[in-house]
Amino acid sequence: MEIDIGNKIRNARNEKGLTQEQAAELLSVSRQTISNWENEKSYPDIISVIKMSDYYDVTLDYLLKGEKPMNDYYEYLEESTNVVKSNRKKSMIMVVLSYLTIWSIAMIVFWFFTSSDDAFGYSLMYLWLILPVTTFIVSLIIGRGAYWGRRKWMVAPILGIMYMLAEYGTFSMANNFKFDHVNSPDWNMLLVGAIISLIGLVIGCIAKKRKTVE
Repeated sequence: MEIDIGNKIRNARNEKGLTQEQAAELLSVSRQTISNWENEKSYPDIISVIKMSDYYDVTLDYLLKGEKPMNDYYEYLEESTNVVKSNRKKSMIMVVLSYLTIWSIAMIVFWFFTSSDDAFGYSLMYLWLILPVTTFIVSLIIGRGAYWGRRKWMVAPILGIMYMLAEYGTFSMANNFKFDHVNSPDWNMLLVGAIISLIGLVIGCIAKKRKTVE
């Protein structure tokens, strides 16, 4: 059965006084994509529909509901939404695995590939360069991608703990072995890691909001 979303988005664009080129720029797609949507050669995904609702000043009800049933398009939206969710989940997993990989490799290098003469210099490079940069970039990506919704702010204390454990598992632990005594973790390192992560999250969230406004 034929659907009428192509006519609806064409009429909404025309009512707004936008050309296909202008609409394409607003929606971050090609002009050909706009043409294909309006001629129903392909369907817009749910994110694009929401953007059109905003830019064209029409309701989602207008775009998605009408006299004619749009079962085919609803199935397409459901499928594309599931794909987006799946890709998003994969992205989140990749971000976490990337951080853990860098964290683990740095620890392994410290204990198995660094001599006692180089241990101090490596621990400084690891704790004050490699790990802070990694923590910041990962937090920035999480903030910009809005991963985990409001729970994303829990990343700051979690990465703070990882930062503290990195210091304790390298420089502090080496000193424990060398002087045959056990020191407790430096809790200040948790604060440092959490602050670095928080800065990354805030900048990422700001970048996301600016992109949304644009």
